[in-house]
Amino acid sequence: MGATHEEVNLMLHLYELRREAKLREAREWMSVNFHPKSPEEAMRLTPPGSKENAYMRMVMGYWEMVASIANRGLVDEELLFENSGEQWGVWEQVKPLVGAWRTMFANPQFLGNLEEHCKRLDAWREKRNPGSVEALRKVYAQMSEAVQENKAHAASN
Repeated sequence: MGATHEEVNLMLHLYELRREAKLREAREWMSVNFHPKSPEEAMRLTPPGSKENAYMRMVMGYWEMVASIANRGLVDEELLFENSGEQWGVWEQVKPLVGAWRTMFANPQFLGNLEEHCKRLDAWREKRNPGSVEALRKVYAQMSEAVQENKAHAASN
């Protein structure tokens, strides 16, 4: 079973959207700067009305939309999994915060599409490469620590 031309065109369009200048800037900011351990820390990093808050919402909104499309079967999910893993990284960043946000917004489905999509991505990765999800989590944790150490070093100079 393969992807249809329509699904491939949708994938290419989603990729084009990721290349939009503002979203690219937001994705870069999020990957480097957004590593909160609590909702309170997230609020300090992304206060309402700030550019950082807009960046966070833009990135989460983009990947929630992509996950919603995938969850409805509108794009070949294996093709998406083969060509994109950033959504998983975003989910890992926000996963510790989602419970509090769902309560705060009285919305138990907040980022639910992304959560369900990433569960399937985890299962797909593990089936193809057992142990890869945990290895990837360790790499992400090391990268986050390195970013924090670099920021602390820069601040002390």
